[in-house]
Amino acid sequence: MSFKGLKPILYGGREVWPLVEGGKGVSASNHMSSGAWAAAGGIGTVSAVNADSYDAEGKIVPQVYHALTRKERHQELIDYAIAGAVEQVRRAWEISGGKGAININVLWEMGGAQPILEGVLEQTRGMVAGVTCGAGMPYKLSEIAARYSVNYLPIVSSARAFRALWKRAYHKVPELLGAVVYEDPWLAGGHNGLSNAEDPLKPEDPYPRVKALRDTMRGEGIPDSLPIVMAGGVWFLRDWENWIDNPELGSIAFQYGTRPLLTTESPIPQEWKDALRELEPGDVLLHRFSPTGFYSSAVRNPFLRNLEARSDRQIPYSKVEAGEHTVRLDVGVKGKNFWVAPKDLDRARAWSGQGHTDGLRTPDDTIVFVSPEERDLIRQDQADCMGCLSHCGFSSWKDHDDYTTGRLADPRSFCIQKTLQDIAHGKPVDENLMFAGHAAYKFKQDPFYSNGFTPTVKELVDRILTGD
Repeated sequence: MSFKGLKPILYGGREVWPLVEGGKGVSASNHMSSGAWAAAGGIGTVSAVNADSYDAEGKIVPQVYHALTRKERHQELIDYAIAGAVEQVRRAWEISGGKGAININVLWEMGGAQPILEGVLEQTRGMVAGVTCGAGMPYKLSEIAARYSVNYLPIVSSARAFRALWKRAYHKVPELLGAVVYEDPWLAGGHNGLSNAEDPLKPEDPYPRVKALRDTMRGEGIPDSLPIVMAGGVWFLRDWENWIDNPELGSIAFQYGTRPLLTTESPIPQEWKDALRELEPGDVLLHRFSPTGFYSSAVRNPFLRNLEARSDRQIPYSKVEAGEHTVRLDVGVKGKNFWVAPKDLDRARAWSGQGHTDGLRTPDDTIVFVSPEERDLIRQDQADCMGCLSHCGFSSWKDHDDYTTGRLADPRSFCIQKTLQDIAHGKPVDENLMFAGHAAYKFKQDPFYSNGFTPTVKELVDRILTGD
């Protein structure tokens, strides 16, 4: 028996539990976790964001870039991404044994999103039930889904965003809309769709926002049987009892991104799994350091604290003496003519005295102070850019036209591809970005995980179905 009579839904021509595994790139949800989730009767999700490929011995192929130009490295990245995602889908399909369903997840803002998605779907016909896609406004998603006869599941964080997608494109392909994923911008891990109208420090209750989404869908003639997937902050189904079988909301499914990280099939390294068990409430930070320009949520570990501290060491400047910028900056910028406020000159001298002797300009007319080692690392990472995003604030790359955003590269950000590859493949968790949802502290509180217990995906799905 399932919790409160939770019923299977019809998806991709088969009955599945309304439980969706959240797709976590890079390499944090792969064929093992998604295949097992589908085998347990749910909807598993392979991350098609720079997924791993394997050699003849089954070892992961390191993604090494040989080309000299960013544009050529970007093509290498696309080739790696297609080969990896195709391999992951094929393996997940085998593990699923014809049960549940396999989705793939892509970020619309990843570099080469469209050729990667088309390349993967071309080679996995009949295996992929649907494509979830967020991080941006994926207007072309329905058109691509139609070409390959797969469901599409846009990820939105407001009724307004869905309405814009529907009016512009999705109304032309209504029959392949598989579900609409509502990703709560204050609760979900990874990149979040907070708009300028919303306050990152003032979380809103998801219920009225999802009701508004359903009302918008009804207004466009979309039936109540088409699920809205609640994503972000979902742990115990009993906490969502009033959402199940609620005529106000229509059909609801639930997405789990964080909980599947701590399973035996989860591919993340043991150190990352161990770190999840120690988190306290408030340890996940909604921040804006990502080179995508989006807000995102990650564990406030030393890597993230270092970015916070770096951003705290910045002062505004002007090229001419004006307003309160009345004194010349005499540290960090050898021989250059920058004018700053007297109070900021004192701060800059203090930072320089602490070893942050190098001033780097930002796109916002500020100077941020870093150590020589940090400066060298930032410059090296910027030089090594392989174009993993459609627009990157950290390196000023863009994946089309003239291949530059035209803005100064931002030293307050970081190379997201490098850090996500590193943490997924065993480099120290304290030195890398560790995405997690805001409910991750429940690993420590939930008796299911006591005494170091790590469930299989099947055990986790069975547990979720009891309400816990």
